[in-house]
Amino acid sequence: MVFTPGRIITRRYLRGDRCTWVQPMRVLADDDRGLLLWHPEGSDFARLVDAEGRTQHEVTIDRMREPRLDVTAWATYDILVLMPPGAAYSVWWFFRAGAFAGWYVNLETPCVRRPDGVDTTDQLLDIVVTPEREWRWKDADELAERTGHPLYLDRAGADAVRAEADRLVALIEAGGYPFDGTHTDFRPDPGWPARLRLPAGALTG
Repeated sequence: MVFTPGRIITRRYLRGDRCTWVQPMRVLADDDRGLLLWHPEGSDFARLVDAEGRTQHEVTIDRMREPRLDVTAWATYDILVLMPPGAAYSVWWFFRAGAFAGWYVNLETPCVRRPDGVDTTDQLLDIVVTPEREWRWKDADELAERTGHPLYLDRAGADAVRAEADRLVALIEAGGYPFDGTHTDFRPDPGWPARLRLPAGALTG
C-alpha cells in the first residue's frame, strides 16, 4: 500500500508482542526513495515505561514492572524521518527553530506496513551525525549488553546490525544520499497544524 502525502499515520516500534513507541507522523512522500515523514516539536509521542518511570534504555522489557505506554510531548526538535524501501534503518533530519541541526541514523528492522501506519523493531544501535558529517555511535553499550537476550538480538543479528552501521558510516563520510544536503533546507507548510496528536485507539491497536 502507498500512503498519500498529507495523511497522518502512526510509526510504531514493536518488541515481541509489545508496542514500545508510537508517533503520529505526516506523510510527505511515499515513493522509490522511501517513506518520508514529518513530526514537529510539541507533538504527541508515547514510549514504554514501567511503574518506576524507567524506559527500555534503563531496563529490559522482561524486567519492567507494570509496563505501559506513556504519552508525552516531543521536545526540542522537529524531525523528518526517511524509511527507505526494505532498509534496516531510518534516517532522521533534526531541525531546531527551523535550522538544520544534524542527522540521526536508527538501526531497525525493515518496516511492515499496516492500514494506518508502519511497524518496525529498534535494533538498539544508533549513529549521531553533525551537519558537518562528523559522527559518533549511540547506545553501542546497550547493543553489547543485550546481545543474546531472547527479546533482543542473537550474536548473528548483532553482527548484521554492526555491518549495516559500518556501511552507513562509509556513506556518511562520503556525503552520499541522504547525507548530501537533501532536505536540510526543508520548511513545513505554514498551513499545517503546529502539533500532531495520537489518534484515538493508537495505544491499543
